[in-house]
Amino acid sequence: MVAPQYPPARGDTAPLPRIPAAPGRSGGPLLKALGLVAVAVVAGLVWWLVRHDAGDTAVAQPPAKEFAFTAAEGPVASTDCASKSTDEVKKWFGTHQCQALSRALYTTTAGGSTALVSVALVTMPTADEAQQLKALADRDGTGNVSDLVRDGTAKISGAPKLADGAYSSRANANRVTIVLSAFFDGHADKATLSRVNAEALDLSAQFG
Repeated sequence: MVAPQYPPARGDTAPLPRIPAAPGRSGGPLLKALGLVAVAVVAGLVWWLVRHDAGDTAVAQPPAKEFAFTAAEGPVASTDCASKSTDEVKKWFGTHQCQALSRALYTTTAGGSTALVSVALVTMPTADEAQQLKALADRDGTGNVSDLVRDGTAKISGAPKLADGAYSSRANANRVTIVLSAFFDGHADKATLSRVNAEALDLSAQFG
């Protein structure tokens, strides 16, 4: 016996049939694509941080040196700067006692010739006195701190007269570095010797 069919009550609607989801279409490809994008972003961020940190901690390398210096004598230490200097510089030390004096000799090859280089490091009580000493020694005809050849401490065959070569100086706090250089063969090249002196000024840092 078939049950009687009644039309739906007014205002009611018939239930909508449920449509089953298609297999494998639950948003899988989209989620996978989003996941790959997220991984790429994270990897890129990590790589940037690594490179950024490496750049911050990188240490600048000093410029390559043009000349190689070989120690020939010293350093010789003293506290009597007056007896180790000449002319007005000697007189100045008579009223401005230095704390320490270190002197050394080096050789280097420059422009195809061998040069002798004197490096003297004078330590004064104050930075102001160091500047005074530098200003005095920088003037022509005022004398200088004697190199080890001039005062007879070093015996080097054929050593040139360093006072006839190139002169350079530098004051740093209460210290003054004075450099003299000249070629053994009498070769005159002040431009090359000036470059030698510029690098030789750094040698005084080895004196302590």
